[in-house]
Amino acid sequence: MGKTAIITGGGSGLGQSAALRLADEGVNISVVDISEEGGNDTVGRLKEKGVDAIFIKADVSKADEVKNYVDKTLEHFGSVDYFFNNAGISGSGKNFLETDIKEIDQIVGINLLGALYGLRYVAEAMLKNGGGSIVNTASSAGVTGQASVVTYGATKHGIVGMTKSLVAEYAKDGLRVNAIAPGPTETPMVKKFFEDNPDMKESAEAGIPQKRLGTPEEVAELVAFLLTSKAQYINGDTIRIDGGFTNTK
Repeated sequence: MGKTAIITGGGSGLGQSAALRLADEGVNISVVDISEEGGNDTVGRLKEKGVDAIFIKADVSKADEVKNYVDKTLEHFGSVDYFFNNAGISGSGKNFLETDIKEIDQIVGINLLGALYGLRYVAEAMLKNGGGSIVNTASSAGVTGQASVVTYGATKHGIVGMTKSLVAEYAKDGLRVNAIAPGPTETPMVKKFFEDNPDMKESAEAGIPQKRLGTPEEVAELVAFLLTSKAQYINGDTIRIDGGFTNTK
């Protein structure tokens, strides 16, 4: 039946691009997203590529909905081989002391708890089947300190930590877990953030040695490499993909 991947945030941006790239490898996909429109759009594109795909609506900040997307994937495909633990939000870009407590709760709920819940249920399913491969989405804000994204940065530093710790516990059982740390990338989330904070886009582009934003397709190539058998001895790492943005800091 082939390999199966779960991709959260699969209705747009990095998640959708990674799904399409994995379909080129013949991987079947469970597309998880809060947006039915985006999720179904991705499923349609995947089926055009000849792979099996289903959409599962989920708010990843709710543990029962995370468990449900794992259960439905197992019911439909029988196993989970790959997991792109990717769903996330950026926040308003306000300075931390101007940030509403509700926004802090929302960012932590989706970015940090949502990622932990996903790891909890997906890793459990993988280990019952001999192991699997996971890629968590961190950020350049998860490997350096950046102004105006304190809560977001805290969650993305947490992604790096959970990646390392999960490997320390379960690599011996066949689990590979890595993280990616994209810099500013041309996704709907980043575009919206820069629309709301135009001065930050100019600052970001000026700070990238390659003088441009990354593309979702470039990130998808890295995700596909890390998930598949081509990267068997890479484990517990966080790979920066940011045009040199953080390596010069």
